[in-house]
Amino acid sequence: MATQVAVLGGGLVGGFIARELSKYDDIELTLYDLDEQTLTASAARAQMATRQTDLRDMQLVREIATGADLVLGAVPGSFGCAVLENVIATGTDCIDISFFPQEASTLDLAARQSGSRVLVDCGVMPGLGGMLAARFSRQFDEPRSMRILVGGLPVERNWPFEYKAPFSPADVIEEYVRPARYIVDGKLVTMPALSEIEQIDFPGIGTLEAFNTDGLRSIMATLPYPSMIEKTMRYPGHAEKMRMLRELGFFGEEALATSNGSIVPLDLTSRLLFDNWKLEPGMRELTVMRVEASGLKDGRELSLSCDLLDHTDPDTGDFSMARTTGLPAILCARMLLAGKLGIEPGVTAPETIGFDETRLNYIIRGMQHYGVQFEFSEVS
Repeated sequence: MATQVAVLGGGLVGGFIARELSKYDDIELTLYDLDEQTLTASAARAQMATRQTDLRDMQLVREIATGADLVLGAVPGSFGCAVLENVIATGTDCIDISFFPQEASTLDLAARQSGSRVLVDCGVMPGLGGMLAARFSRQFDEPRSMRILVGGLPVERNWPFEYKAPFSPADVIEEYVRPARYIVDGKLVTMPALSEIEQIDFPGIGTLEAFNTDGLRSIMATLPYPSMIEKTMRYPGHAEKMRMLRELGFFGEEALATSNGSIVPLDLTSRLLFDNWKLEPGMRELTVMRVEASGLKDGRELSLSCDLLDHTDPDTGDFSMARTTGLPAILCARMLLAGKLGIEPGVTAPETIGFDETRLNYIIRGMQHYGVQFEFSEVS
């Protein structure tokens, strides 16, 4: 009997996940989304059932989860936590990539009580980046520092932002507003997002800028490095433009009175940026990530790193950020359904998967099969 899989959210990432998982004969998949055109587009490319559904209706979410063996959560972060909480209430297993701002660990007790096995933040970063950092930590006698740099970028750099988003602008803006937390010598440091800009040379791409964002999340509690930081990469100049908009109040969530009524600045900004940032079919983009770690091994300094690079698939047109975000979730779903992921009821942080060499190698090989490039290096 086929396993019943529900994918909640059919956007660029959720649609990719649904199309790829639906290719397996042992899975019977249903894709849920409010937008009928989104559903039709995915159903035209792969054999799957679709249901037009408002996933902000938590009663409907519970009904969907109750009828599924596994749920893949790919809704916007603004209501991702509520969706996951209601999936957990049914006891159904879930892999989530909605990257909501709330602490997922607060749902751990409910998941353990319901029997729901949950893997959160299972994308490229958070997700794969932390898995690689976890692997590196096992190669040191004394881990000392780690940093993760990641970004999704258009190949063609168009003024003024030189950026395109596979996610809603509101979700991207959330990363530019939320204070960035990182660890220095065992102490928590909090800085504004978009701060501490540095220039990074990435082979095959050129010079990028990296700036603080709040991407470490659960890594701060699960990995043993006394110093850890995560930064987002964009083309040079992007952070300064975003800081200007933020400081002028364009990202504000409180309504402002106007001569024609009132308006929420964030709503207006998101609407204006949607057309400017939207990835259109045929556009080329790429994903870059660098994971670096250092420590002591046999009394000597050891530095380890991994560079990831991926481009839009020229044959299918699937965007790189959808691929690199969706593939870790897809591959973890396959392991979970096969009884090989090794997680128990409760909420599991994705980086802990990286402590197991066999599971991480399965993910890396699976992504390489799709053409994602990994370059590992070691300096001692």
